[in-house]
Amino acid sequence: MSLITQTYKPVGNVGQVYARPYGSAAALMPIGNVTDLQLSHEEDVQKLEDFTRLGGGTHAERRRVKAVGLKMTLSDLNLVNLTRAVYGTSQEVAAGTAVAETVTATPGGLLRLAHINPSGVQVNKGAAPLPAAANYEVRPEGIYILPEAPDVAEGEELTITYSHGVYAAIEALTSAPPELELSFGGLNEAGAGTPFVVDVWRVSPGVCKQLALINKDFASIAVDGAVLVDPTRQGAGISRFYRVRMA
Repeated sequence: MSLITQTYKPVGNVGQVYARPYGSAAALMPIGNVTDLQLSHEEDVQKLEDFTRLGGGTHAERRRVKAVGLKMTLSDLNLVNLTRAVYGTSQEVAAGTAVAETVTATPGGLLRLAHINPSGVQVNKGAAPLPAAANYEVRPEGIYILPEAPDVAEGEELTITYSHGVYAAIEALTSAPPELELSFGGLNEAGAGTPFVVDVWRVSPGVCKQLALINKDFASIAVDGAVLVDPTRQGAGISRFYRVRMA
């Protein structure tokens, strides 16, 4: 059956979403599992009332697309997705060793270290090693001094030497909103897996509305954005917003 004359066409898509910076010649990169992806259209409708007869009605109307929007929910909180979603800047911190970091102890309190996930920890009080048993616990977020630590007093200075692995650090709300080009490589599960490919030329994603840190469900990031005009798309019948191709 010709695709042009086909009437029966139920659609239930799955597929990969790819992104790259707008205007970049770099490869489109997959962004992971996207559980919701929607395009929306907002209209500006102007109506002219009919005053030529009793009963009123509409004599004419004018419709213009006011805005094109995009919504997506990302369930892979990888470094790139999270950095974009919080308008952040990120860096990779190389593995290394911290020597004699000085901290002030409080029994029952957490000692925050310069790096996360310490290993091979050595805590000293003065020149003498402080035994871990009954005094402290090593945690990914730092060193926790036990409330009844027999060898640690309030306000005592400790020095801590430890190793740490490589990790990523994201500083939130430190950059301008990114502009992206998105591509959806859809597969229609209701149509024998036929392709349903959508290219969105220029997206300005909004900052994520919330970042759930504790949740009974899997964490996800909901992002709303605007689809902007791409002035590089020229020609009659060529959309400057997005294109849909399907088989």
